[in-house]
Amino acid sequence: MSKKSFKEIVAGLVTALKAHHDPHEIALGVAIGCFISILPLYGLHTVLCVVAALLIPRANKLAILLGTNVSLPPTIGIITWTAYDIGRFLSPDKSYPALSWEYIKHFNVARISEFYYPLFIGSVVLAAICALVLYGITRGVVEFYKRRRVHAA
Repeated sequence: MSKKSFKEIVAGLVTALKAHHDPHEIALGVAIGCFISILPLYGLHTVLCVVAALLIPRANKLAILLGTNVSLPPTIGIITWTAYDIGRFLSPDKSYPALSWEYIKHFNVARISEFYYPLFIGSVVLAAICALVLYGITRGVVEFYKRRRVHAA
């Protein structure tokens, strides 16, 4: 295996960051990252981002990574609660308990099975909705700044 110099590595990173800078490609990357970050596959988000970057070559790689910042500590509770409620609503089995602070206080690993199925189903739905919304917002913002940059030049 040949060793690359630091300059070659930096040049490769710069090339990767500059590639796929079309508004659609950037918005697609943000949407994919957002979708991945909302899924309750904790600990696998980075791996899924790499897989998505490899499987969807037209998406902006940096935008995929940036899109995963939707589920940071301030928002993860809201995302989890909302996704669980959506999953409970969509589930034909209405025996899943409603989330409450009392339920959360007594939550343990043994109860994960009664919590995870509606959370996963709701997360997929919530992730799709958020990804579509962020796609539209990101594309609009990128197009605005590209037009503004062209007019300024």
